[in-house]
Amino acid sequence: MSAPVPPRPYQSYVYAYPHKTAYRPLDDRPALEALWEREPKDALSLYLHIPFCEVRCGFCNLFTRIGAPDELTGRYLDALDWQATAVRDALGDAAPVRFANAAFGGGTPTFLEAAELERLCDIAEKRMGADLSAIPLSVEASPATATADRLAVLAGRGATRLSLGVQSFVDEEARAAVRPQRRADVEAALGRIRDARIPVLNIDLIYGIDGQTAASWRLSLDAALAWHPEEIYLYPLYVRPLTGLGRHADSSACAERAWDEQRLRLYRQGRDHLLAQGYEQVSMRMFRRSDAPAQGLDDYACQTDGMIGLGCGARSYTSALHYSFDYAVDMREIRTIIDDYTATEDFTRAAHGRYVDEDEARRRHLLQSLLQAEGMPLEDYRLRFGTDPYGDFAAELDAFAAHGWLADGPSGRLCLSPEGLAHSDALGPALFSPGVRAAMAAYESR
Repeated sequence: MSAPVPPRPYQSYVYAYPHKTAYRPLDDRPALEALWEREPKDALSLYLHIPFCEVRCGFCNLFTRIGAPDELTGRYLDALDWQATAVRDALGDAAPVRFANAAFGGGTPTFLEAAELERLCDIAEKRMGADLSAIPLSVEASPATATADRLAVLAGRGATRLSLGVQSFVDEEARAAVRPQRRADVEAALGRIRDARIPVLNIDLIYGIDGQTAASWRLSLDAALAWHPEEIYLYPLYVRPLTGLGRHADSSACAERAWDEQRLRLYRQGRDHLLAQGYEQVSMRMFRRSDAPAQGLDDYACQTDGMIGLGCGARSYTSALHYSFDYAVDMREIRTIIDDYTATEDFTRAAHGRYVDEDEARRRHLLQSLLQAEGMPLEDYRLRFGTDPYGDFAAELDAFAAHGWLADGPSGRLCLSPEGLAHSDALGPALFSPGVRAAMAAYESR
């Protein structure tokens, strides 16, 4: 009997579950105080979202807008401050509230001026009570906004990781991805980041760009490696609706198959090259230098611990509800949502989200564990749910095994094989529940 034909390898990047397109307006608009009342709050993750960029890349479907006219960043930080105050009050003081890590994402957080970044850090520390000097703090940046004064603020406030979106060191490829930048400017930004002495530098690269070859991909990989980054993320290019590239994509089956094959070849080339250069694979996308310094104690477990998201593009997670504000990709819609956020007077209730029952919690736990190279400790799953993943997900795991995606990992762990990791973007969606699939299918892109 021949082996089953595996599904297309690039279906969806599963960085959170349920996906935000499965969220809907919450008719009951639950009070945050009630949502968090019985939640453990001793190892929370804090995320602050800045929805501004100097340009919007052709592949980007993130919640962000270009520019910020009429002092919009100031009004946005005002709203962020009000929201933080309301959320911290909702968390209460009956039990200790402690943040295990923090991150500033976007958009581009370093779109903010240096003084505004100081204010952003103050919101995290003075309003939320997160000690940024004592916990891992990750910040995303672009080459154009990684200026010396901004980096000095972040380094002085305790940033332990700076992630730079480079995508390609080849100018022609950057233009093909609708990311206007020059390699000389990227190299200059990397020099400033190293001068700032932030402990961990991450460089993001993308494979699958139109015109990219094995040789040009190797050039970008080696250009990144020349800076000895502690982390490198390798992202497959996706072309999504309502993005710059999405408006001109060739969706024929032949073109899609050829592109799948190209991306898999480049992924394997990049993976093998980084492994040979002393990097360890953490997930399909993430590679960490084997001698990279630790960022500090981080005892947050994404499978079980809660997240506080501040800002109109951020998500918050409790054990029973994942919630956020409204979501869009289209620029006009995003501008409206940001304007509504800055005019919000009541941040004490959840407006959009999705309730998570025990079946969804099982799926989320398996997804967020299995997609890591180290795999999932079976005992953790059994202790949490009182069941066995091989029983709960027999059909899915049997299919993964038939495709060669499961490995004979360490005893007591469910792990992916190298090919399983390569197909993470097909494996993850295969674990979505029927309800989440239906909600995502019914979502109208806007």
